[in-house]
Amino acid sequence: MLAAERRQIIAERLQAAGRVMVGELSGEFSVSEETIRRDLECLENEGLAKRTYGGAVLSGGEKSPPPYAIRKNTNAEGKLAIAQMAAALVREGDAVMVDESSTAFYTVQALRPLKDLTVISNSLEILRLAGEKDGWHVISTGGDLLWEVMAQVGRHALETISSYHVQWAFLSCRGINTLLEIADSSDEIVQVKRAMAHSADHTVLLADRRKFDRPGFTALGPLDLADQVITDREPPEEWKARFEERGIALSYKPETKN
Repeated sequence: MLAAERRQIIAERLQAAGRVMVGELSGEFSVSEETIRRDLECLENEGLAKRTYGGAVLSGGEKSPPPYAIRKNTNAEGKLAIAQMAAALVREGDAVMVDESSTAFYTVQALRPLKDLTVISNSLEILRLAGEKDGWHVISTGGDLLWEVMAQVGRHALETISSYHVQWAFLSCRGINTLLEIADSSDEIVQVKRAMAHSADHTVLLADRRKFDRPGFTALGPLDLADQVITDREPPEEWKARFEERGIALSYKPETKN
């Protein structure tokens, strides 16, 4: 296994559990503890981890999302599967709003075969990506820059979003919890996502398998804020039942059998 692959797995573990231990990782990957310490040092330099005695914890705790570059590369295969299913909903001439999430970035990539599309986003990375596509109408929400997630938030962003009407809002989140709420990492981010949902005919929640039963810092809204949930694996039966009870369409990538 390459060092970069091992560090990505460790980064995923940090995001899921909040902490990792050097001894456990050393045994799992069959490498020396010194190698794991170097991995954790790299993650700390990238802003994801904070090293502690015997291991590391997630930098900033649950409230702070991990740096964008790391989020984009975490569970890339699952996010790509979600993005392809989301993109299949959109037709030529549609208008979409997409949030600052890394899964939304993959969704915009998957939409590139369309020739006529309007994209409205608060994400600097998504605006750059969409702006490279000839024929697309790309609109920035404007607003205050939230550098750690490379996103625009605040009053100006909300005013821009509320002035448009679109067919689709593609949103992600930090977690979907058992209180049947969608949650995210800060008030500023939640306000933007909520405004996008209210400006769209259809709101689609893009949530990979790590988001289920995971708390967030701020409630985005009730589960039925979304008309549809797209995920990368079949959810547990209790979650499938919750979606069905609330009339929320569910799509996921079927498991492939060898």
